[in-house]
Amino acid sequence: MAIADRGRVTIALIAAEAGVSVPTVSRVLNGRVDVAPETRTRVEDLLEKHGYQRRGLGLGTRANLIDLVFNDIDSPWAVEIIRGVEEVAHDAGVGTVVSAVHNEATSEQRWWQNVQARASDGIIVVTSHLQPKLQAEVHRYLPTVVIDPSGNPSFEVPTIGATNWAGGLSATEHLIELGHRRIGIITGWPRLQCSRARLDGYRAALEAAGLEFDHDLVYTGDFHHESGFVGGTQFLGLPDRPTAVFASNDSMAFGVYEAARQRGLRVPSDLSIVGFDDLPEARWASPPLTTVRQPLAEMGALAARTVLRLVRGEPMETLRLEMSTKLIVRESTAPPHMT
Repeated sequence: MAIADRGRVTIALIAAEAGVSVPTVSRVLNGRVDVAPETRTRVEDLLEKHGYQRRGLGLGTRANLIDLVFNDIDSPWAVEIIRGVEEVAHDAGVGTVVSAVHNEATSEQRWWQNVQARASDGIIVVTSHLQPKLQAEVHRYLPTVVIDPSGNPSFEVPTIGATNWAGGLSATEHLIELGHRRIGIITGWPRLQCSRARLDGYRAALEAAGLEFDHDLVYTGDFHHESGFVGGTQFLGLPDRPTAVFASNDSMAFGVYEAARQRGLRVPSDLSIVGFDDLPEARWASPPLTTVRQPLAEMGALAARTVLRLVRGEPMETLRLEMSTKLIVRESTAPPHMT
């Protein structure tokens, strides 16, 4: 489809017709020398042909906007990511547009049309929720960074994550060192790399300690409070219930708190609980939550710096970036109560 048929002329559409990347068009617009002569000529001809309006000074044709898209922004986890992205974007003089896109084709297409209309410079996608066809189109047209990808990324885009396997390992080892032998785990969405890595870390710790992996002690959650409550209730109803639970995020850990409370159990006297994320609420919970700190704000900041580098046409040394996790021991874990 020709550009004239698509409405407003954007860098992304110029790149698509020229058969080059968006950063390449950006380099041409900014007068960079690291573009092949024939490519520069082809892009310049298309810019002139379609009457592309070069905006602003200093930052050239950039709109000074990046899009940050989630599947669900109604969580403290998302707030921490946003905080990190906006801090870097603000310092760079760039605006941030935050949106939520659910797994519906019409919703996604409407979102993509809005991105194209405002001519955003780049996109940060959190947990890769876009449908594959649209995801490929987004990645082709605009510099893209993914936080916590689902599966193995099939596109050559930078991804930002944390050492989730090491975090799951350290959480489970902590409980084993306290003397727990029946340890339940509530996982997140199985399609996400981070969920699978935390489960694998849990299994590795059990195997290293010579403990059996029991499928009855695994509940598949969805990172929301309710699934933590349901999983915790299921565990606590077992004839041989676990003495500890590792929840794959803090929100689900607080759901386990509620499940224990409703059964008249005390944390940590009757049940030890470990979370993952170290949200601000973790330190104020009753009792304060032992959790694996995931540097969410720092991950958002790194994603913002990375997408701005792509917009400027700078090369990336690596496409997979991971930030360290750390076990934070508070008052929700203790040796198992001996009867």
